[in-house]
Amino acid sequence: MSDLPISETYTDDILGDGFTRRSLRLGEDPEGGGPVVATLVRYLPRDCRDFDSRPAMLFVHGMSDYFFHRHVAERFHREGYAVYGVDLRKCGRSHLAGQLWHDVRDLRRYFEDLDVTLDAVRRDHHRVIVQAHSTGGLIVPLWLDNLRRTAVTGDPVAAARHSVVAATVLNSPWLDLMFPAPLDRWTRPLIRALGGRAPETNLPGGLAGYGESIHVDHHGEWDFDIRIKPIAGHAKNAGWLAAVVRAQETIQAGGVECGTPVLVLCSTRSWINKPYSAETDTSDAVLDVGQIRRWAPSLGADVTVIPVEGARHDVWLSLPHPREHAFTGAVNWLSETLTDRR
Repeated sequence: MSDLPISETYTDDILGDGFTRRSLRLGEDPEGGGPVVATLVRYLPRDCRDFDSRPAMLFVHGMSDYFFHRHVAERFHREGYAVYGVDLRKCGRSHLAGQLWHDVRDLRRYFEDLDVTLDAVRRDHHRVIVQAHSTGGLIVPLWLDNLRRTAVTGDPVAAARHSVVAATVLNSPWLDLMFPAPLDRWTRPLIRALGGRAPETNLPGGLAGYGESIHVDHHGEWDFDIRIKPIAGHAKNAGWLAAVVRAQETIQAGGVECGTPVLVLCSTRSWINKPYSAETDTSDAVLDVGQIRRWAPSLGADVTVIPVEGARHDVWLSLPHPREHAFTGAVNWLSETLTDRR
């Protein structure tokens, strides 16, 4: 459930055995939502004796989402990683009473969340792999690029933060709006204008087909909390979408460099915003995978794309065969990448 009590030390988490969480205070919300926090979730089974010596893997969720991927944590733990997840401000466990869900007017707000989270993780681990999904996959490259740029100016804190990130894995990153080119040309200026003048304007739309494909009460196998992650997603406003557009345009303009090897995982086909059908189970029902593959090379000098046949939007929530394909591809890529960077 949301609005969990704030605890600055690790306490039992809603995911149950092996999972604990702690709150990271971030001060006051620039959007007027009061105090904001990030929530760091840790998977540490009782029989693990080498947790601190493992490379850490930090998961960053997407919009209308939170870290609930127990099966993913267990799999990467077996592969030798110390697994963490973060719920960003006003999302998931970090949502506090009276706040608008996931409401930010500038995606750079999340840089603070990620800085504080990375600081907490790197106290115990000398290497960190950042995994990010969807909107998280838009935020993380901009954050890493900002750390890299700030480090170049001689900032020792930014340099220390960036140097500990050994690799980046992006799971269906949201790098473009899903509109045909003629519609996109006039939609973007409209979104920016509306976001500046009336940022709290509610926007139509939802992703019920995708939500139904993954939740156990419908056609899926995942038992996530629909108060935190509604089947059709939380309401969206113009200020938030304008922030997304500005962030996407920054990447599309070139010049963004994560400064780490980057792996991009995505489906091979899209089936966007349609009612649930069998196609929804084997396609990206949220984003245009052609756009993901088009813009992925803009994220840095060392980018690998692995298209996963039959994958869903969140590849870790795919059916068993494509999910295993994604796991195998990611584990092998990480093994080679981390060996090369020692």
